[in-house]
Amino acid sequence: MKIDNWKLIIQVIMIIFIYGEDTFRSRQKLKELKNKFTKELDPGGNNLTALDGKNITIKEIGDSFGARSLLSKKRMIIIEDVFSAKNKKIFEEINDYLKKIKSGEKDNIVIFWEAGIKTKTTGGKKIALSIDSSGKESPLPKNKQLLFDFLAKQPYTQEFKPLANAETAIWVKKKFEEYGVTATSQAIQTLISLAGSDLWQINNEIDKLASYKTNKIEAEDVRKLVKGNIDENIFALADAISVRNKGLALKLLKEQYDAGLTDSYLINMITRQFKILLQIRQALDSRFTSRKIISSLKLHPFVAQKGINQVRNFSLISLKDILNRLVEIDYSIKTGGGEAKTLLNLFIQKI
Repeated sequence: MKIDNWKLIIQVIMIIFIYGEDTFRSRQKLKELKNKFTKELDPGGNNLTALDGKNITIKEIGDSFGARSLLSKKRMIIIEDVFSAKNKKIFEEINDYLKKIKSGEKDNIVIFWEAGIKTKTTGGKKIALSIDSSGKESPLPKNKQLLFDFLAKQPYTQEFKPLANAETAIWVKKKFEEYGVTATSQAIQTLISLAGSDLWQINNEIDKLASYKTNKIEAEDVRKLVKGNIDENIFALADAISVRNKGLALKLLKEQYDAGLTDSYLINMITRQFKILLQIRQALDSRFTSRKIISSLKLHPFVAQKGINQVRNFSLISLKDILNRLVEIDYSIKTGGGEAKTLLNLFIQKI
């Protein structure tokens, strides 16, 4: 069931489970719920708590339920990426805890937001899979599966799967309309061909295109701004990293910042590019042809060919190492462990 009925959410204890590969739309949903809660119930933000699921303890959860402001009876607790927790006992502890409080507490909303989980239907049966930083999928172990089953059975559970091409086109059209501009069908398809289903990139590109032209966006506008200014530079940055040209890589990174790109966008784009390279490296090692790589990985031919040329400078191990380091950088930024530009510069200097 989609998470849209706010009245039901605030009348009883509500466990909300938001997960899936499409982290852009799931983040938007999480933001929507947070804004609604603070606007209608907690203007001061005193009863909204965000917890890091990777390092969470059951005591933290209990303390979050207990500490509340006198001005509001209701609390919202957001727990992110709990399925990446290193403590194997936490999954059973959370499962037991939620079952115990479900019928007793009336004043709390608990949201589990998860990026590393997806579902897949095999033989008519839906199974849950975890996704690591390299994009590798594997079945959930029993302790995680029990918690997933409990959360997935809640009335307000929503999986955000990547949009199909037709769905992406509709989404893009609506996004342009939100900015008060229109885009031709050819412009929309050109944008999708360059960015694929990556809504983080598409959203950033729409923002830039709408600022560039305030009436109708044509395919020529997309080719001018997206392919020339973004994709080529991201490819060039990865190329510079692959040949250990630190000076050029640092220069290209600076140019991206000078162009006004945000920290989160740059990290997402660089990580996305290296995930694509890892997939291509694995495919080439399995003796896939370029045609099979395009079809099996669902890549645009332009992206696939660029990646095939580029990936020859990388081994599978080096790509996995780079992705792990990018994940660590992203985590450090989100938890206040460092400033994005500094961490990315250090990352390039250590290649």
